[in-house]
Amino acid sequence: MSTTVPTWRWRTLARAADLDPVPPTIAEAQAQEWCNFVVWRPSALPAGCDTAVGTLRREAPPGRTDAAGRTPWSDANPAAYRTEISGGGRRLRIKQFLYDWAFPAADHPCLWGGRTRPVEIGDGRVVWLGTDYLGNRAGSARLARTTVELSVLEGEFADEEIVGLFAALRPAVPEAVPRILATPFSELSYWARHPAEMVSVPTGVFVFRRRGGAHEGEWVPSGDVAAFLAGQGVPVSVGGFRADSAATFGDGSSVRELEVVYASASGDELRLVAQRAGGGRLEFPPKREEHPATTEVADLDGRPVHLGYLSAAYGACDAWWRHPDGYELRLLGSAGAGMGREAFLGLVAELDAALRLAGNAEVLG
Repeated sequence: MSTTVPTWRWRTLARAADLDPVPPTIAEAQAQEWCNFVVWRPSALPAGCDTAVGTLRREAPPGRTDAAGRTPWSDANPAAYRTEISGGGRRLRIKQFLYDWAFPAADHPCLWGGRTRPVEIGDGRVVWLGTDYLGNRAGSARLARTTVELSVLEGEFADEEIVGLFAALRPAVPEAVPRILATPFSELSYWARHPAEMVSVPTGVFVFRRRGGAHEGEWVPSGDVAAFLAGQGVPVSVGGFRADSAATFGDGSSVRELEVVYASASGDELRLVAQRAGGGRLEFPPKREEHPATTEVADLDGRPVHLGYLSAAYGACDAWWRHPDGYELRLLGSAGAGMGREAFLGLVAELDAALRLAGNAEVLG
């Protein structure tokens, strides 16, 4: 007998005014009930480090407050978990959250703008090593959709120590993992659930940015996604990925884009953006973002595909192309084993062949 995994429900505060003045100290297992993401705990610490202190920023509705630890760039109050690990004159911090206001650029937005390199950490996952926006030695990974960012605050940590720490991360509440992965992105996303301010940020190798200010997305109810996509001529599944969320974005006039979130059972992600030719913010040919990456023009049944990636073996990949039905498309992928150049181009070809947009795309028409 098959069983359905229940979706995840977590605790939130009723008002922004209820936010803790200072994020409280709390163990990972106890923090999980307040988080819309999988909380990870280190099962081993770097040599000489003997202290690990975790603090929780609880979720609350949008609203600016004087609470410490809240984001300075928006009125949003999403959940986040922060751990400081220290000892022997060395100190680093790990921050965990669901990156849900845009697609995480190159799968490691905190390392944006500098050279990075991926290292496998088991189960097909990779950690990216580089320098963060504070100029600190840093690492970043997405684990079961959770963005996990590490920043060295004091002293020196070797690459092997940073990689080892990421490899030693374990779910704080293992039984929460399948429930969170079974929950559609639109139900987890703070920005899909609240009218929080958007921030214009990079989303991949090529330039595509939505304006800041009021959130533009209109998210389809989870139970209606399959029927909605069928009406647009967009497949519900591609490869081992299945669509769990969809939204339309626009500026209130002529600009309109369809966005679809595809997720795998392990939490890998694809993000499709589609628009009628010239009807959205995808501009052809795409322009490069200022982030080190490889770009090329590949072939798709005689049509060009503008492809960018950080690693041919692991991704993260960004592809732009035109469909014969008169639509323009972009597909983004998270990074990991099986998410590199060849596999990703295979997903592009499969998706392109399955699209039946002509005459059906009511939203984009």
